[in-house]
Amino acid sequence: MAGEADRFRTVAAGFTERVENVPEGGWEMDAPCDDWVARDVVRHLVEWVPWFMQEGTGRELEPVPSVDDDPVGAWTSLRDQLQARLDEPDAGAQMFTSEMFGGDIPFPVAVERFVTGDVLVHTWDLARACGLDETIDAEFARTMYEGMKPMEEMLVQSGHFKPSVDVPADADDQTRLIAFTGRQL
Repeated sequence: MAGEADRFRTVAAGFTERVENVPEGGWEMDAPCDDWVARDVVRHLVEWVPWFMQEGTGRELEPVPSVDDDPVGAWTSLRDQLQARLDEPDAGAQMFTSEMFGGDIPFPVAVERFVTGDVLVHTWDLARACGLDETIDAEFARTMYEGMKPMEEMLVQSGHFKPSVDVPADADDQTRLIAFTGRQL
C-alpha cells in the first residue's frame, strides 16, 4: 500500500511548507473556516487525527506539542508519527475498524480517505489565511472531488461542509474541490 503512504507524504509536505512559512502574526489571521484562525487549522488536525487513529485502530499516537505554544512542532510531530505508521511493512494488512467510518477497511486506505484529504483541503485554508501559495495537488484534488461528489447531500447534512459554491464549467480541479467544500474563492 505504498501509494497511500506516498500520497500522504506528498500532501503532508505541502501542508508542512505552509506551516513553516506562516508569517509573523499569521497564526492569528482569519481562516476560511467559520470562527477559525490559522492556528485552528493546525489545531483541528492535531486534535482529531489522534482520535481518528484511536477510534479505528486502537493504537494511540504520542502526545504532540501544544498548538498554542508550537503549531509547527505540533503538526510535524503528528505528521511524522502518522507517516511512520503508514510506512510500517505490514501497514496494508492492518485494518481500520469503525462503523462511523465505514466498517473494516485497510488502515492506509482509511488514512487516505479521511486524513490525507483533510490535510489537502486545510493546506488551502492555511495558505488562504496567511497569504501563502494556495496551490494544492491537482491530481489528488480531482480524485477527492470525484469520490466525494456522489456524497454531496450527506456531507452537507453532516455539517462538515457547507453547500458547494458555483464555479465556471471550465474550472480546474483545485477550484472544483475547494468550491465543493463550500469555501468562498
